[in-house]
Amino acid sequence: MVARAPRKRMYKSMQGRMIDIEKLRSANESVQAVGNMNVNARGDVIGAGGKVVTPKETIIKKYYEQPKGMVSDTPVSKPMPAPRREPPKQVAKPSAVASKTAPKKTAPKPKTETKSKKGIDAALDGLE
Repeated sequence: MVARAPRKRMYKSMQGRMIDIEKLRSANESVQAVGNMNVNARGDVIGAGGKVVTPKETIIKKYYEQPKGMVSDTPVSKPMPAPRREPPKQVAKPSAVASKTAPKKTAPKPKTETKSKKGIDAALDGLE
């Protein structure tokens, strides 16, 4: 049997044009990606002026050094102190005398004579 050549990923656009996605990706590999992560389309971290600060290979290597969920053998530098529990506070029950408080009396506001103003006079009244 003869091995087949790898199949190219060709897509048809809405306008009917054939587009090779792999060729498009490789052509724009060094262009800065859209977003706020400061990476190029390949995944390299980009610094000032578009220069590669950290290549993609080191980022992936660092990610897979210690898989998620794996416990580290080194102990934590400082153990967390146990939270202090305070005894519950005792609340005094309200007595019958304390619950019957007299309603507060407020002084009545003095009435001022005001003419009923209309239109602009009413709107400009508080601005003086």
